Amino acid sequence: QVQLVESGGGLVQAGGSLRLSCAASGSMFSINAMGWYRQPPGKQRELVATITRSGSTNYADSVKGRFTISRDNAKNTVYLQMNSLKPEDTAVYRCNAGVTYNGGIRYETWGQGTQVTVSS
Repeated sequence: QVQLVESGGGLVQAGGSLRLSCAASGSMFSINAMGWYRQPPGKQRELVATITRSGSTNYADSVKGRFTISRDNAKNTVYLQMNSLKPEDTAVYRCNAGVTYNGGIRYETWGQGTQVTVSS
């Protein structure tokens, strides 16, 4: 099995920055596309940013210019640098990854989530 573990969340003032990381662990696997999603309290989950294995990225309009997604393929890790944070960025952030396991089996997996809270 492959597990994703997020870290880096916390409490920050509006205008501040946080850097989230998501590391995949296991054996005999590789990671394809990865993404960050978030779910604010009482709201539906939404896409934040995605990145392909080759590095192509896309962002939600609400975070464009403020957030940067990146990855380190050798470490099976994806990052989300969040700058100029706003209270509306408050949410549980979860990472998602497409996994190729044991040379051919493909599936998606999710991390457990990390809380980001931005004070007014």
